[in-house]
Amino acid sequence: MNMAKGKEKYYQAVGRRKTSTCVVRIYEKKNGGFSVNDKELNEYFPTFDLQETVIEPLSFLDYKDKFFVSVKVRGGGVRSQAEAVRHGITRALITFDDSLRKRLKPTGFLTRDPRMKERKKPGLKRARRAPQWRKR
Repeated sequence: MNMAKGKEKYYQAVGRRKTSTCVVRIYEKKNGGFSVNDKELNEYFPTFDLQETVIEPLSFLDYKDKFFVSVKVRGGGVRSQAEAVRHGITRALITFDDSLRKRLKPTGFLTRDPRMKERKKPGLKRARRAPQWRKR
């Protein structure tokens, strides 16, 4: 989705993973930058591993300094949110330039990971964990 907010042009996409959902907006600015829930990237995702996960699509394409990325993310855990943001950034990049799809598809960033927590069933302790069997 291509929108114009005042003068600023941006590309928007939604990313998901488990119960995390994020809305990513990519603004065309030459200085780069990152904002996650109105915080800096290294403030919201404190570990280097999570930061690398988030910016993977941008570093893969050498677009780190080409865009300013604004993200609103909620739900799930920290790892799940980071992967949802990665998914959203990848989808937003494709709305920016559809020819990037061929380069990003083999990396797996475009694939929405469908794995979710299985629901608890009645008579069981968890989704599949049965009560311990006792002979006497």
